[in-house]
Amino acid sequence: MVEPAADDGGGVAGSAEPAVQPTAPAARPAAGAEGSSAASPAHPAEPAPAPPLAGAAAAHPTPTDPAIRLAAAIRIVLLGVTAIIQPGLSLAPLLRHHSAYRPPLAADLAYVALAGVTALCAIWILRRKPLPVAVAAGGTLVVLGASAVATAALPPDSFFREPHWSFGLVGWHLLVLLADRVPALVAALGVHVAASVTQFLLAGTPTRTELGDAAIVLFAVTAFQLAIIGLIRLLDRRAGEAAAADAERERLATRAALAAQAGRDLRTGFAEQLGATLPLLAGLADGTVDPRTAEARARCSIAAAQLRRLFAENDDVPDPLVHEVTACLDVAERRGVAVALAVSGDVVDVPANVRRDLTGPVLTALAAARTRARVSVLRTPELVRVAVVADGSAEVSGSAAVPVTSHSRDGQTWMEARWRPE
Repeated sequence: MVEPAADDGGGVAGSAEPAVQPTAPAARPAAGAEGSSAASPAHPAEPAPAPPLAGAAAAHPTPTDPAIRLAAAIRIVLLGVTAIIQPGLSLAPLLRHHSAYRPPLAADLAYVALAGVTALCAIWILRRKPLPVAVAAGGTLVVLGASAVATAALPPDSFFREPHWSFGLVGWHLLVLLADRVPALVAALGVHVAASVTQFLLAGTPTRTELGDAAIVLFAVTAFQLAIIGLIRLLDRRAGEAAAADAERERLATRAALAAQAGRDLRTGFAEQLGATLPLLAGLADGTVDPRTAEARARCSIAAAQLRRLFAENDDVPDPLVHEVTACLDVAERRGVAVALAVSGDVVDVPANVRRDLTGPVLTALAAARTRARVSVLRTPELVRVAVVADGSAEVSGSAAVPVTSHSRDGQTWMEARWRPE
């Protein structure tokens, strides 16, 4: 007979001292059911697979320090190359043909604008920080505008020759600005080349020599700068792969360490829980414990219930407390004790060590039961209580976290264990 548990303000159902009425083996409530009952299995569920260990959920590796450092180093190298090329290779042609530009001021302003973009980028790049989007976008527009102005100021027959100092230089500025934004970099280079070729064709009908010179310069400069882009992509991809491999190795090492620690904790927990069982088994083996005595049989009953509860601790179930209480009841039922179980309240998260303290007195009381017992479990957000009434005498003790109240009278034992969640 299953009795619904109710809280009348004085304790769990069964917390008085009535004589225990004969009952049939009780149906058990399903874990998590509120005020309802359902048949429990005769044996605990098969142990569920261990929960995923920490670190297994990290499916997508994030950028790591080596990858970030490599990107910063690439930007610094490009900035250095640009800062060297502009005065080293572009300033001399500008000064040598200065009077030929139309007007010279336009070429000067374009040169100064390009130098200003380099100086502005250095503020972030030398601190190993990526360029903000606004700086990259604005700098790209300035560089393309300076290129168009410098090309428009070229004297006749000077396109893609020495006076056209801006053509190759602008590509390096775009590399500095957009090295980590490759699609935008390729598009900006395409705009730069297309604009230069268009200005070249609009300046007049080119001769065959001019077309040949333009084709050579276009191919050499563009191919070299595209090769730089390909090298950057390759280094970036290799750095990402190396970072992902390092993250995977670290994740596997973490999993292995956690698994080893979990195994050690499990073995330690089993050793602690089996502390009273191993001496009993040794006594039975060497004959110092007589299994025919009532004391030995009681010890065996408690040890069997402890083992069943210990195995139940590792099961993945919605209501671990009721599941472990059920494991304790199963052992009593195997001895022919008719046990009734009543559960009330929603599932409460109870730590494993507290569940042991709550079910320990239940084990002792049920081990002392001769024919009948009644167990009540009540869960509220403020209090978890487990009560047992059994037709047998037993000494039940609690712990600091789970105080136990119990007494025996007229061959009946009543106990109640309480735990208040913090």
